[in-house]
Amino acid sequence: MVERGDVVENLPKVRKGKIKAWVNIMYGCDKFCTYCIVPYTRGKERSRRPEDIIQEVRQLAAQGYKEITLLGQNVNAYGKDFTDIQYGLGDLMDELRKIDIARIRFTTSHPRDFDDRLIEVLAKRGNLVEHIHLPVQSGSTEILKMMGRKYTREEYLELVRKIKAAIPDVALTTDIIVGFPNETDEQFEETLSLYREVEFDSAYTFIYSPREGTPAANMKDNVPMEVKKERLKRLNDLVQEIAAKKMKQYEGQVVEVLVEGESKTNPDVLAGYTRKNKLVHFVGPKSLIGQLVNVRITQAKTWTLTGELVNEAIEVNEHGKIYAG
Repeated sequence: MVERGDVVENLPKVRKGKIKAWVNIMYGCDKFCTYCIVPYTRGKERSRRPEDIIQEVRQLAAQGYKEITLLGQNVNAYGKDFTDIQYGLGDLMDELRKIDIARIRFTTSHPRDFDDRLIEVLAKRGNLVEHIHLPVQSGSTEILKMMGRKYTREEYLELVRKIKAAIPDVALTTDIIVGFPNETDEQFEETLSLYREVEFDSAYTFIYSPREGTPAANMKDNVPMEVKKERLKRLNDLVQEIAAKKMKQYEGQVVEVLVEGESKTNPDVLAGYTRKNKLVHFVGPKSLIGQLVNVRITQAKTWTLTGELVNEAIEVNEHGKIYAG
């Protein structure tokens, strides 16, 4: 018998293919960012029990899945609602690290809940990938306060410094909103300067638009649309410039690629993603779909890499070392 308010989300997922799977680890959000409707529609944060998640991931590994993404509106708050145990996302990742599956990711993070224990565990690598999506939303402390993000520009940058110290080759990606109510030119420049300082690999960028039912919708949407569009263009130009620079560094390197299928534009070409979530195209037999392979990168574009197959499928041991198969 399900009572009103009970969590009925722990239902088996329908998954297509045996390559990537997504696993919900928590539901809801308690952050109440002023522009976001989620806390009002999804309710308070509720974490699934760790033993249930671990069992689900073990089953997926046994079924042959190669990559798992842990999902939550704010995965970093995982476990904070438990009253009988002290157990967070870092503890969960430390357990999942021991499961024989090639890659584990998580999304989405909130900087405020990203703690030292999680950084310490991610630095162990193995099947924990060196890619972290860490939404900043704005580089201005004043705008962050109006957004209800509950961290400052400096606190965000300090977190980035800690992550980079533990995982020097980490790929960081982010979300940014431009044209939030009252955003000045100077505050927008702070977003650009933060982006340059962090050097994100890429970003999802958005023009602010009011969402009915949120506190921000009561603020005067006083940044003209032409200004919003101009700011978005300037930000996207910077995003592309840094992305291209980061991708160029891959030329000549051999990377591990999880082959997902044929290229959308050319059925003779295979497509897959690196541990850092870079899209790679290369020519190879269809039998490699669903496998991990080594690819030497020959050409970098802003958003994609092209390469040549180095050898057949590979295996990754518990230390993250790659062995040719």
